[in-house]
Amino acid sequence: MSDQSRRPRKPGKPYRRPQKDPVRILAFDALRAVDERDAYANLVLPPLLRKAREKDGFDGRDAALATELVYGTLRRQGTYDAIIAACVDRPLREVDPPVLDVLSLGVHQLLGTRIPSHAAVSATVELARVVLGDGRAKFVNAVLRKVTQHDLDGWLERVAPPYDEDPEDHLAVVHSHPRWIVSALWDSLGGPRAGIEDLLEADNERPEVTLVARPGRSTPDELLREEAAVPGRWSPYAVRLTEGGEPGAVEAVREGRAGVQDEGSQLVALALANAPLGGPDRAWLDGCAGPGGKAALLAALAAERGAVLLASEKQPHRAGLVAKALAGNPGPYQVIAADGTRPPWRPGSFDRVLMDVPCTGLGALRRRPEARWRRRPEDLDGFAPLQRGLLRTALESVRVGGVVGYATCSPHLAETRAVVDDVLRQYGDAELIDARPLLPGVPALGDGPDVQLWPHLHGTDAMYLAIIRRTG
Repeated sequence: MSDQSRRPRKPGKPYRRPQKDPVRILAFDALRAVDERDAYANLVLPPLLRKAREKDGFDGRDAALATELVYGTLRRQGTYDAIIAACVDRPLREVDPPVLDVLSLGVHQLLGTRIPSHAAVSATVELARVVLGDGRAKFVNAVLRKVTQHDLDGWLERVAPPYDEDPEDHLAVVHSHPRWIVSALWDSLGGPRAGIEDLLEADNERPEVTLVARPGRSTPDELLREEAAVPGRWSPYAVRLTEGGEPGAVEAVREGRAGVQDEGSQLVALALANAPLGGPDRAWLDGCAGPGGKAALLAALAAERGAVLLASEKQPHRAGLVAKALAGNPGPYQVIAADGTRPPWRPGSFDRVLMDVPCTGLGALRRRPEARWRRRPEDLDGFAPLQRGLLRTALESVRVGGVVGYATCSPHLAETRAVVDDVLRQYGDAELIDARPLLPGVPALGDGPDVQLWPHLHGTDAMYLAIIRRTG
């Protein structure tokens, strides 16, 4: 017999079983996985949605609502935490994490969606009854009733410090980023308040799904036959699905002839492939190839020129993903599992080398919003030696006259220009070349010679690229 069934009931008030809402239960389960297992929502959510379609008969609207609840809550977690903190009588660290997840889901429905307030409160309290029990559901109800007293702008006026007193803390609360990330992004972007606010707002927007037609295997025209598909902004191989959707339902993606790839990543691969060379152009290297998106595009481009791509990835399971991405490439290629800082190939073996190095991922916060709450400033110190070591390997691996592309999915100066400047000071036989002409038609690329892409300016992840030629 359950605790609930043993509880005395008030006369005239029979016990009512909580009503299960599969959409909100799924959203709660996803948030718990992100919190408890350090999982990423983009990996957790798809299998949960597949199971819900089979078990609960989820349709497209159900899946869309569940996705919005999960990603919307994660993107605005910092803002919602500040609002919840103003509505509870204890420090947030003393609120049980599952309760905080339910509260955050409720606050997002109240302040970040068009769901009517009464429905948002009712549905969230019912969720609390199912996953937390009646006692904590009453606490959830009391907190959400307080949240309904103001809209989002009203709450921000109350919980965010004034901009004039503390600009970075103001932006951190209003735009839901840790203060240190606000500071780092502002340093990299430069410029006035409007620019950093546009960038932070872009980080909180739902990114479009972008596909890449792999040359020789698919074409943009084929992908443009999909519903709500439009051409990419900058890459000739890109197609955007403006209404989202399930990429796995696209035949070319399912068959591996096309893939899901942010346009910024496509531009990095294309820039390296188009950099001018003197001499032969036969051997290419992707030195940090996992999970395989750039390698697949490079391999297809190399095949068109009669060149061969070697795709190297340290982690064997990620090397397996690379092999899967390259399967069916029209030209020869090779995939190996190898440590890029201790390469098995001979120095000077390649004409073109891409090193898209491991980094904090601060350039992809649109896609992985939870990463902003996991990263710490000290993570930069952990990545720094590896990034410098991989760039040195790249320069040693390319022949004289060949080119290296150093790329990161982070705009942090410590992961971009600082790495390039440090290595070039030590490695005298190399020079930066202007990468901007290698991205034709792309505006707002700065003073060069390196390139930093931005979500708010280019609609891409914040990819960084430096093109370096070995001179001796």
